Amino acid sequence: MKLIVVSPKGVICSTETWSVTFPGSEGSFTVLRNHAPIMAMLEKGDIVYRTEDQEHRIAVERGVVNVSHNVIDVCVE
Repeated sequence: MKLIVVSPKGVICSTETWSVTFPGSEGSFTVLRNHAPIMAMLEKGDIVYRTEDQEHRIAVERGVVNVSHNVIDVCVE
């Protein structure tokens, strides 16, 4: 899957990933390959994504995520 995370300052992350866990406003949730399309609000917490060999974290205050056709677009503060 392609993960793209942007903030008002620019692109934070643009990478291929195996899974991504988000701090959703209704609780945390994980996106895997071929996930159904979804748009969700994010709250303060960490976006945790896994690449082939590592786990990475991005701290966020709030944001929104859109998942469609194995592309995950995230806009955060």
